[in-house]
Amino acid sequence: MRAVIQRVTEASCTVDHVITGKIGAGYVVLLGIEDADTDEDVQWLAQKIVNLRVFGDENGLMNKALADINGDILLISQFTLFAQTKKGNRPSFIRAAKPDKAIPIYERMIQVMTALTGKKVETGIFGADMKIRLLNDGPVTIIMDTKDKDNH
Repeated sequence: MRAVIQRVTEASCTVDHVITGKIGAGYVVLLGIEDADTDEDVQWLAQKIVNLRVFGDENGLMNKALADINGDILLISQFTLFAQTKKGNRPSFIRAAKPDKAIPIYERMIQVMTALTGKKVETGIFGADMKIRLLNDGPVTIIMDTKDKDNH
């Protein structure tokens, strides 16, 4: 499972001209799911994201986590995070999980993040053509992969 986490001052997701999710300060999390992903990966990644300390403290240092700023999460499914571009010019998405596997994991991630933050996690619509509007703050963008969880 891969996540691209962007610290934002505001963000929204629109599908067919309808806003499906909207946040103020917090994270836009683009989430890619592959077949090998498990609930253990969901738990690990959700904990890492929620506890990530990249918000400025009174000294301007990145010491505050999402809860410290009462921040929100906009979670967007994005299979293209598993694009393979080694051969040719057209990406292959063979590593990305098919919807029957990915949707339950995506929904589980929403549940876990909601439980960890105590707040509603805003979302897009899985598989839809989504338009994401955001104001990246910093910019701060962090990439995480659950394959890294075993490498201390």
